[in-house]
Amino acid sequence: MTSQHTIAVLGLGRMGEAVATRLTAQGMHVVGWTRSGRGAGRASGAFDTTGDPNEAVAKADLVLLALFDGPACRQVLDTVQDSLRADTVVVNLSTVGPAEASELARRLDLAYIHAPVLGSVPAVTAGALRLLAAADPRTFDRARPVLEALGTVRRVDDPASAAALKLIASSGLAGSVLALRDSLQQADALGLSRTQALDILELGHLGGLVTRKRSFLDSEPAADTTVATADFPTNSTTDSTADFTADFTVEALSKDMNLLAAASDTPLRCVSGLVDTPGGPAADIAMAATAPAVADTVLAPLRAYIRGHATGDPGHFRAAFLPTAHIEGVREGVFVSWPLDEYLALFHGRPAPDEPIRSRRIDTVDVHGSVATATMTLRHGADTFTDVFLLVRADDRWRIANKAYHRHPPRS
Repeated sequence: MTSQHTIAVLGLGRMGEAVATRLTAQGMHVVGWTRSGRGAGRASGAFDTTGDPNEAVAKADLVLLALFDGPACRQVLDTVQDSLRADTVVVNLSTVGPAEASELARRLDLAYIHAPVLGSVPAVTAGALRLLAAADPRTFDRARPVLEALGTVRRVDDPASAAALKLIASSGLAGSVLALRDSLQQADALGLSRTQALDILELGHLGGLVTRKRSFLDSEPAADTTVATADFPTNSTTDSTADFTADFTVEALSKDMNLLAAASDTPLRCVSGLVDTPGGPAADIAMAATAPAVADTVLAPLRAYIRGHATGDPGHFRAAFLPTAHIEGVREGVFVSWPLDEYLALFHGRPAPDEPIRSRRIDTVDVHGSVATATMTLRHGADTFTDVFLLVRADDRWRIANKAYHRHPPRS
C-alpha cells in the first residue's frame, strides 16, 4: 500500500492522532475522524479530518480503528458498515476481549486484521510500536506497509489469541506498576528520599519503567485537571511548574485488566490495585505507583491484634475486634467458629514463654471503601499460621469483623 492510497483513522484520541500523524509523515494520505467531534471539519497540521465517519471510509483502502474498547468498535462499525468498499481492509488497533475480537473477525471475514499494539504515544512517534497481527495472509500483505510504518509486526494465529496476548502484556505492565508502588511505599516507610529510591530502582529490573516514567514519579503532582476524548482518554495534570500528560491512562489499563479477568475467569489482584490512583482514572499509569501507603487507621486494629498475641492481654483483642466477630478455622481436623469471648478465654494476660522468638507480619491490606481485607503470617514456635481478616469501618473506626486462619504443617 503506497502513498496514493487513502487510510481512514477512526478515533483521534492521543493514540489515534499519533498513528495518523506518523502515517502522514511516512507519505501516506490519511483522513481522521473522532467520535467526540474534536478537530472535525478542520485541516490538521499533519492530516485531513472530517466530521462524518462515512466520508472517511468511503474513499479508504484501509481503515484503522483506534478506539477505547469493544463497544466503541461495534458502534463505529455499525455506523460505517454500508460505506465500506468491498475491497477495504479494516485493521483494529484497539484493545478488546478475545471473544469480542473473534466476533469482529467473523463479522468482517477476510477484510479484518486484528492488530492490538504494545506501546504508547512515544512508540508510535518513533515508529517503534509492536503489533500483534492476526489475519489471512493475503489480507495481511495488503496492510503490511502501513503496519510496518508503525513498528514491528508479530504474526499471531487468530484474533482471539492476539487479543489475549495483548491483555497478558498489559497484565505484566500492571504488575510492574504495582511492584514499583510497593517499593516506593517501603522506601517511604524507611525514610528514604524519593530521589534515592528511584535512582536505585532505575538500576534494577524495574529500571525501564522508572526511566520512562521518571517525570511522573519524582514528585507528587498537584490536583489534576483531566481532559478525555471519546476515543483514547487522555490526562493533563498541570501545576505551576509542570504539565503531566498521560501516555497510557489508568482507566485504559484498568479496562484491560477487567477484560483479562473476565476472559480468564481467574482472580486478578491488580484490578483492585489500580483503584484510587492519585489524579483519578485519567491519570498516567505511573501515578498508580505514587499512591500513598495504607492509612494507619486501617492498620490500627491489626496492630492491636499483634499486641494481643505479644502480651497475652485480651484487652488488645477487644480493641481490635467488633464484639460480634468470630474466629474460624480447622482445628485438629474439625471446623471451629468461636465467638470473640470464647476466643479471648485462651489468653491469660501474660506473654507465651517463647514470645522472644515468635514473629508476626502483616502481608497484605486491600481497602475497598468502608471494608478491607488483610492477611498476616504468624510464626509461633513450630507453628505457622496464615490469618485472613475482614475489616469494617464503622463510626470512623476500623475494626476486625471476622478472622479465618490456616495452621500450616510444622516445619521439618
